[in-house]
Amino acid sequence: MRGVVFDGRQVRVVDDLAVREPGPGEVLVAVAAAGLCHSDLSVVDGTIPFPVPVVLGHEGAGVVEAVGAGVTHVAPGDHVAMSTLANCGTCAECDRGRPTMCRQAIGRPGKPFTRGTAPVYQFAANSAFAERTVVRAVQAVRIPEDIPLTSAALIGCGVLTGVGAVLNRARVDRGDSVVVIGTGGIGLNVIQGARLAGALGIVAVDANPAKEAVARQFGATHFLTSVEGVRDILPTGADHVFECVGRVELIRRAVDLLDRRGQAILLGVPPATAEASFLVSSLFLDKAILGCRYGSARPQRDIALYAGLYRQGRLLLDELVSAVYPVEDFEKARTDAEAGRVARAVLTF
Repeated sequence: MRGVVFDGRQVRVVDDLAVREPGPGEVLVAVAAAGLCHSDLSVVDGTIPFPVPVVLGHEGAGVVEAVGAGVTHVAPGDHVAMSTLANCGTCAECDRGRPTMCRQAIGRPGKPFTRGTAPVYQFAANSAFAERTVVRAVQAVRIPEDIPLTSAALIGCGVLTGVGAVLNRARVDRGDSVVVIGTGGIGLNVIQGARLAGALGIVAVDANPAKEAVARQFGATHFLTSVEGVRDILPTGADHVFECVGRVELIRRAVDLLDRRGQAILLGVPPATAEASFLVSSLFLDKAILGCRYGSARPQRDIALYAGLYRQGRLLLDELVSAVYPVEDFEKARTDAEAGRVARAVLTF
């Protein structure tokens, strides 16, 4: 079968990939569509260290092809969106409703794929850039069949991360002010999460002025090409500032833009060894800097919620799909994404 494999030097679309059958508590999914997320590119450029060879992709949707023993919540033929959280479901953090903190859910990459006799790693417990992939049952969330799979694919990372950061981590309230630095796939979902939460002022900041129209479509009330103008709109600062780029100098600016009791939420991914600085005294007015993993999501609950909001016309998905590429055109999708020509490129099989 076809898949996108990174061997540590180059990314290639191969056609000799194989995946094992699902074991107990696992699901085999025939992937229909997968979003190309910045995290996939970060593996390739080394920002996110990951063992190789690896099948990339972690934001996908498809149709259940087979289930392992004990799986009852999905069946062959069901449409599913996949999350990256291979959480155990039984530890203290899972029991508290914090599956993103499960220690089984990160840092334990499996090898369900092979090329010939050589095993190949799975990225983010998902590897959606393959015609078929095996995931834990908890990662497969059934969705209504009337949701296009090219749109549903984006729920599993971009929507869970961006909207979840607003609703679950920052807990933006009605009337709050929000600044979003970076309006790529994650930033747009932060913007629409703030709109859903009832934020009164939503200031989008992106160096590319061509992104203004789509930022406003998702809910931005203001658009700037630099953080320099934020104080003109919010003289006392913002209640929430989301950094969605992953640059340490912008993290500092996010902190500096906070109002009293404000909080900076870090969603961008800088290099693993990057360090940021800020004035300690600037935090004493009850300000906070929050990390956020995967939108503090509970995927079985949240994916169903977002699917429902989409069907009501309240959550935008189709508008996130900037371009659709057959998997054979991965390099063009990658080039367009790196150049910022698309908010989200979607690969199809």
